[in-house]
Amino acid sequence: MGAPQATTTATPLAGVRVLDLSRILAGPWATQNLADLGAEVIKIENPDGGDDTRKMGPPFIRNAITGDNTDAAYFLSANRGKQSVAIDIATPQGQKLVRALAAQCDVLVENYKVGGLAKYGLDYESLHAELPQLIYCSITGFGQTGPYRQRAGYDYLIQGMGGLMSVTGEPDGTPGGGPQRAGVALADILSGMYASVAILAALRHRDTGGKGQQIDIGMLDVQVATLANQAMNYLTTDQAPSRLGKGHMNIVPYGAFPASDGHLILAVGNDAQFRKMAQAMGRPDIADDPRFATIPLRVAHRDLLVPLLETITATRTIDAWVSAMEAVGVPCGPINTIDRVFADPQVQARGMRLALPHQTSGSVPSVANPIHFSSTPIRYGEGPPALGQHTRAVLQRVLGADDDMLRQWAAQGTIKEAP
Repeated sequence: MGAPQATTTATPLAGVRVLDLSRILAGPWATQNLADLGAEVIKIENPDGGDDTRKMGPPFIRNAITGDNTDAAYFLSANRGKQSVAIDIATPQGQKLVRALAAQCDVLVENYKVGGLAKYGLDYESLHAELPQLIYCSITGFGQTGPYRQRAGYDYLIQGMGGLMSVTGEPDGTPGGGPQRAGVALADILSGMYASVAILAALRHRDTGGKGQQIDIGMLDVQVATLANQAMNYLTTDQAPSRLGKGHMNIVPYGAFPASDGHLILAVGNDAQFRKMAQAMGRPDIADDPRFATIPLRVAHRDLLVPLLETITATRTIDAWVSAMEAVGVPCGPINTIDRVFADPQVQARGMRLALPHQTSGSVPSVANPIHFSSTPIRYGEGPPALGQHTRAVLQRVLGADDDMLRQWAAQGTIKEAP
């Protein structure tokens, strides 16, 4: 590898303009990724309340002057770096404005029900006929085809239908047994990530001589695709994997273990690490036991090995075990609460906590994008926008609207500007 190139002032997606007609999480997560990478993202919101997540609290941020609640923390999680334009697309003039904006954009992202934008003339077929270079990304619960295509899709539902909950949680018949959802909306977030990747690929295709196209992201497809090894465990055996709680289907020991002051993770990924772990525990006899000699044998004897290790780990503190395992190269760490996550020196060193400017609150916290470039580092500008914060500026800059037009549209209820 050569030496890293000098940092440039350009961002990876400089010059790309995105029209964001999505709301809640999957679509906004995708467009926030694009904004982080330097795209200009114009977020179209209903003047009557905006994105639903603005109200999904508590907690809420507060207006720095009045002290009133403004937007929910949920909204902040997926909307930084965007420009909010409040347009009522149920009105003919609103539809005309959005089509005009689409004509000035490279990408449109939406997560309406299948066919839901057709009545506004904002569906893929209508816009593709006018704008063949536009990349149109549709994110729905079940995709554009298939018997479920008209159903609404929610993360919790998709985690259940897509199999994730069947392999998450403690086994039936044990304390706390039963299916569990993941603690964050993974189906939404992963759908947003796949959408981001697909949009970048479609941009590459278009910019090397192709045309725009529709991207069809179904959350159920995404959840099935991300079953990963668990899917292959079933497809290669015809046996559906079961829940193992804090354990791992294919590796032992690999999970949560008690310490004298909490819980820790031991992630022993190979036989050499297992022997080092046993030595660090002062129990080389465990590594010498033929029942535990290899990963398949440890998996087969999980019910013997795990309780034995639990009695050992419970005798010392988390810090003591982390230090002991780190000294011999065995992956081990604490199970942190989220406050401890942001206090962790590694997380702090990587700059994962941000403070970004906000129109009404002065400053709001945010979580950094985890991508690190050597030449085109991510640059953060504004935090999530207030509803309608950029209506005037975008319509003037992108469409050439004058003050009279803006006043007329506002009086008609077609648009709304932030105070």
